[in-house]
Amino acid sequence: MRVTVMCLRNLSRRRVRTFLCVIGIALGVMLIVAIGATTRRYTDVIRELNVFYRGKVVVVARGSIFIQAIPIGSSLLEDTVDEVKQVDGVKAAVPMLLVIGSSTGEGIAEFVPINISVGIPTGNWSILVETTPLKPGGRWPSTNSNESEVVVGDYLAGIHNLTVNSEIRVKGHDMRVVGILDTMSVFLDRVIIMPLDVAQNVYGYNMLINMIVVEPREGVTEEELGHRIEAEVQFVKALTSKERNEIVEPILNDVEMWNIGISTVLFSISMVLVMTVATMNISERRRELATLDAIGAPKTTIIRIVVTETALIGLFGGIAGISLGALAALLLSSFYASVPLPILFPGLFVIVTPTLILEILAFTVASSCIAGIIPAITTARKSIVEVLRSEY
Repeated sequence: MRVTVMCLRNLSRRRVRTFLCVIGIALGVMLIVAIGATTRRYTDVIRELNVFYRGKVVVVARGSIFIQAIPIGSSLLEDTVDEVKQVDGVKAAVPMLLVIGSSTGEGIAEFVPINISVGIPTGNWSILVETTPLKPGGRWPSTNSNESEVVVGDYLAGIHNLTVNSEIRVKGHDMRVVGILDTMSVFLDRVIIMPLDVAQNVYGYNMLINMIVVEPREGVTEEELGHRIEAEVQFVKALTSKERNEIVEPILNDVEMWNIGISTVLFSISMVLVMTVATMNISERRRELATLDAIGAPKTTIIRIVVTETALIGLFGGIAGISLGALAALLLSSFYASVPLPILFPGLFVIVTPTLILEILAFTVASSCIAGIIPAITTARKSIVEVLRSEY
């Protein structure tokens, strides 16, 4: 404790130099947090999509691209479902229509930012949401209703103040919200789930779908069933869980390596900065350090003093950088996701996780300590005669 107090006093005497060093570290940490947190969040969201339809085969048109959980490209005739069901090894086949877009129609609720509309045959909702429950008071759309009914994600409900029985307008069609998903999934938070025939009517996909989710029978693997479907049904491709992940996974791995590279460079710059400041501080305090040596202080005392000072610089810079980086991450997420900033503040630790904060702070302090050890050891090895000789 005494060494820490003495080090704080020494740093305060050279407050301008210390302040500039702390600012330099803070800026580096800010970039690491802002870039690392946002890219990690987006990669986590994309990877989350791969948990949907796990253990099932997804059938799409041959010219389509399927990225994680979202089909992009050509459509299929709804009759294709009957052909798929006749393939040996198929336990169930559920047609789906998934459309990404935002409503531009006027109404009580205008869905911005982008929402995901999903049409599913009534009674087959679990193919998408699995065991995700509805909030109290909600129910799933009924085929007996005279009006279009939908279930919306929790995020869409929150941003538009929707409750059960709220009226919304999607593509010029009036709809009633009969349920709100109780979920933490980023994907399900933004969905509007409606019966398949309603989605086809709203988005102009008459008798068309863009994917079929196929559940294999017990004892039949995804790979086996996929080969059978492609062999027996024309103009389709059947994608297993592994195949659906092949397109995006290399890109996500490259992004993670890019983050590691940026972090390494910035931490290295911070180490050089701290080492320079530590060397300058030591050169100005040669008499002080020689006095400690003359009165019999152990060599480790000098090392402890220098390392403690550099650790404090790293700690202050890390805390400042994490605070600035968290704010920058919120601004980046708000800008690129078109989400109002106040909505993101309650979810700050979702974007900048406590684990990431502790990791960066620990690395910053550790880097600063390592940067201080080298000049400290060099100084401790010098004898009192050499130190005093250099003064005169």
